[in-house]
Amino acid sequence: MKQLTIFTPTYNRAYCLHHCYESLTRQTCKDFIWLIIDDGSTDNTKELVEAWMEDNLVEINYHWQENQGMHGAHNTAYDMIDTELNVCIDSDDYMPDDAVEQILSFWNKSVTDQVSGMIGLDADQSGAVIGTRLPEQIEQSTLFDLYSKHGVKGDKKLVYRSDLTRKYPYPLFKGEKYVGLAYKYYMLDKDYEMLLMNEVLCCVEYLPDGSSKNMLKQYRTNPLGFSFYRKELMKLPFVTNSFKFRQAIHYVSSSLLSKNTTFLQETPNKVLTFLAIPFGTMLYLYITSKTRKVSL
Repeated sequence: MKQLTIFTPTYNRAYCLHHCYESLTRQTCKDFIWLIIDDGSTDNTKELVEAWMEDNLVEINYHWQENQGMHGAHNTAYDMIDTELNVCIDSDDYMPDDAVEQILSFWNKSVTDQVSGMIGLDADQSGAVIGTRLPEQIEQSTLFDLYSKHGVKGDKKLVYRSDLTRKYPYPLFKGEKYVGLAYKYYMLDKDYEMLLMNEVLCCVEYLPDGSSKNMLKQYRTNPLGFSFYRKELMKLPFVTNSFKFRQAIHYVSSSLLSKNTTFLQETPNKVLTFLAIPFGTMLYLYITSKTRKVSL
């Protein structure tokens, strides 16, 4: 049985998915399955993947579903994965040739049920690390502490134990396509730290149709998903009041966008949410002014 699943959520990305595939065919270690979650593509993704499956250079598991958004594709992937470890490589990204070997070698030397997985580095197309490297003076940390206490910046690559990623499924909201993926990661942070691995595991490219390039539009069109996400972050036991207050501001804004008149009754922190109303209202007005075309 393979030890690692590399899963790729994709939606109408046939034009760039081959970069990911080609990098997987070059891996120095083939102890992995490539799970492709096709989230309702209407292009030629299915035909492309079927041709790769016939080539039999990589073990591929392909699954098509009605479009649910990135978090819905992640839910499906976690339900289907049966390997010990998993890592998400987006459809516009690819892995260095030795990434799988690096992951499994590092994990098998350090394996413990006291951690939820490990954190590696993302790099851009030129090979430069995104943001900062991981701190050398510590061996493990929660994801939250890396950013809030240790000053780490930029996206990182997360490799998780698959038995844990089946916990905390993302909720699906009718008519919406987005819930912050970090919800699951912060839930796991409550019980586990992660091992730190200062090696590049993924080369990323932020395409114009990617979610990271369209965040204001995401706020406008997915207010229920964002309200859920902000409420859950306010509940975290290890965060500061200033962090909770920022979440409360976003929660107020998303509640106004969804026309939820009972948000003060539903918040996990009524005092902070009440104080956040003026700031959340200003954020709401900013989002609506910048995304006016979305509502037309």
